[in-house]
Amino acid sequence: MTPTIGIIGALEKEVRQIYHEIEHGTVAEEAGLTIMGGEYHGFNLVATTAGMGTVNVAAAAQHLISRYGANALIFSGIAGGLNPALHIGDVVIGEHLRYIDTDTALIAESYPGLEEFTSSDFLVDLAEETLIAHGFVNAALDTADVAPGSEARRVADASPYRRHSADTEPARYLRGTIATGDRFITGAELRQAVVDATQADCAEMEGAAVAHIAAKNRIDCLVLRAISDNCDEEYDAFCEREFDLDEYARSASGLTLSIVRRLSAKLGLTALDA
Repeated sequence: MTPTIGIIGALEKEVRQIYHEIEHGTVAEEAGLTIMGGEYHGFNLVATTAGMGTVNVAAAAQHLISRYGANALIFSGIAGGLNPALHIGDVVIGEHLRYIDTDTALIAESYPGLEEFTSSDFLVDLAEETLIAHGFVNAALDTADVAPGSEARRVADASPYRRHSADTEPARYLRGTIATGDRFITGAELRQAVVDATQADCAEMEGAAVAHIAAKNRIDCLVLRAISDNCDEEYDAFCEREFDLDEYARSASGLTLSIVRRLSAKLGLTALDA
């Protein structure tokens, strides 16, 4: 039986490239979603734009599992950076995913009884291999002697968030923590509150909910985020940076497809095509 991978983005531009790559694609309009399905390197892929926020993405994730039998979920998209070791265009692999504004002890009273969620270990490893193959370097190596989550770690970079030269400095990745909440994070006070509550490396509005639904259904998942801003812009101003936004969204979706190809090669479905 051909395995099925569900790929979800919050914004249409985060999955647009994936729609274009699926072979023999079919489109369905279901559950308030437009779903593209088809073949890709030995897998069945089903991809959709969920919309923003935890409820939208949880509903979409469950639909892909219940209707299409997805064996794994990959959520790919953009996020606001919180860790100064990361620059715009860098990538966070969601090793840990934490809710920002949720009473997690109450959430954990229901199955699967967790207050924090994770991406699947083998998919985190696979994502790291893929990023290294694409020339990314581990951001943690720059701060190896500084305690994770400490204030010193977060001010270690003298010129936070911006590379001095994107042409000469390689992109970075981090196996890190992603914070998920239902509001757009902007401004120093709110940003610091998120850091204090979660010790996260970036903030967004969907990732923990995807991992939560995957855990409830006992399937694998991976959350992957490309840094698009520094949690220092209002949403309207952020959206006006269309060129940048498109670029970062393409980065996340392109890496998702590379991860799927690498997984296909490891399973012996196709030859490795980085």
